[in-house]
Amino acid sequence: MLFKEAVSTRILELCNQYNYTPNRLAELSAVPPSTLRALLANKVENPSSYIIYKICKTLKIKVKDFYDSDLFNYERLDD
Repeated sequence: MLFKEAVSTRILELCNQYNYTPNRLAELSAVPPSTLRALLANKVENPSSYIIYKICKTLKIKVKDFYDSDLFNYERLDD
């Protein structure tokens, strides 16, 4: 799995966990919906840490909690 795929999967996991649609998450976090759609469609090669921060702030989780997932284990990620 590529890093950008892990990011999009994690965002979707968190949306499900917190009962947000991606559009609602974009609205609440002030992330442009087109940006979030591009992230979820794996069209962003290097997801911005600021976007991740804004999502985490909206969900009231720490950035380290965003990345605290098996999705980000080195063994699972392709270079």
